[in-house]
Amino acid sequence: MRFVTKNEAVKRSFLEDLKREGIKFDLNERLSYESFVGYVLEGTLEEIRAQIDVIEGADREALMEGFTSFKESLNHILEHIKVGEKFEVLLNEGPWVAEILDQLTRNGAIDYQDGVIKLKEGVDVTKLRFEFKFPFNLVHSPETAEKIAKQFAFADLTMEYEFEILELDINKINALGKIAARYFPEELLLKVYFALIGRSILAGEILKSLGNEKIEESELVKAFMRASPIAIPTEKGTLVINYSPKALEEVLRFLKRLGYVDIKAGKVKKLRDLV
Repeated sequence: MRFVTKNEAVKRSFLEDLKREGIKFDLNERLSYESFVGYVLEGTLEEIRAQIDVIEGADREALMEGFTSFKESLNHILEHIKVGEKFEVLLNEGPWVAEILDQLTRNGAIDYQDGVIKLKEGVDVTKLRFEFKFPFNLVHSPETAEKIAKQFAFADLTMEYEFEILELDINKINALGKIAARYFPEELLLKVYFALIGRSILAGEILKSLGNEKIEESELVKAFMRASPIAIPTEKGTLVINYSPKALEEVLRFLKRLGYVDIKAGKVKKLRDLV
């Protein structure tokens, strides 16, 4: 149950929020990458629009939709930086912000001071030159499309930050949900949230079943597999928790890691309950 980001600003802010709420986690950092293979059109916004109108061998409709989205994103950022905005705040909008800021920087259109980015006075955005990139699968005739568009490949070696959530406390998991909603898409958030809730409930049931006795791990696994899946009624519906024997064993390892159980000679003993 983990959240992953390649955004340094998101990593720092999310890290501080987790610490502030006292939520247990491990942070793992590793080398990763972002890559893009496709084509690029260069020029002012009007020039790029004109190139899309005449390009052959590519899906013009899809290109125009992408270009419209690019302009909307650009205008959104411009609204922020006309009055000045903190760099970290902008990056929280999404990874696409870095690309637009990079293009504005290469145009010499922005000032950066004390962590705040501001559009320079007198800059005419219609005169700036941009790069509009689109994926190779929008081109069905490369030889024809390449009369206007240039091939473009991009590989960015970057760091990836993985937050492994170690929390079993339901209240802390609920607090995590509110925090993570500020940084991650709703679909991902809901999946991780209910996985954490499911693990917490399963862990609690395991500890209840142990009582004060040492139980053979294999017998414990068999008993819980017979009870699988676990259905939990709620006010809004039902939460169903399904698990494989391997997943159940991993939950036991997790409980041992956090000091809730001891596992020796194939037997499981409870050391403490969930608080």
